[in-house]
Amino acid sequence: MQWMPHATVAAMIEDNGKFLLVEETTDRGNRFNQPAGHLEDNETLLEAVIRETLEETAYDFTPQALLGIYHWKHEHNDTTYLRFAFIGKVGAHYHAQALDDGIIRAVWMTADEIRNQAHLMRSPQVLACIEDYLAGKQFPLSVLTHL
Repeated sequence: MQWMPHATVAAMIEDNGKFLLVEETTDRGNRFNQPAGHLEDNETLLEAVIRETLEETAYDFTPQALLGIYHWKHEHNDTTYLRFAFIGKVGAHYHAQALDDGIIRAVWMTADEIRNQAHLMRSPQVLACIEDYLAGKQFPLSVLTHL
């Protein structure tokens, strides 16, 4: 059997100094994460991040740039993830929409709040994405090619 990493997407959303995260249940207790999830079959990366953000936060999401690609091996289950993180803006919020299974709530936090609660982040990718965003890292969406 050929080994393959899990391809995931994440949304980096900042508004007035606060970042949109989700609180979710995990096997290690409740944790915080960017709106994120797995790429599905017959879906582009941009379609995936728009879908995942809507499912997990009930906000529309418009990707504007690629923040980066993150390679991480989970220390608890030996799963390797390739995370494609996108910078963008939220649009309409659908208050009545139910959130994805396992998602407790969407929450806005400052970078300092996230840093101070680093032990409650789902993975080190969460804070790495925040720091990269604050450092101004970004790439045009044109670097992506979907054939």
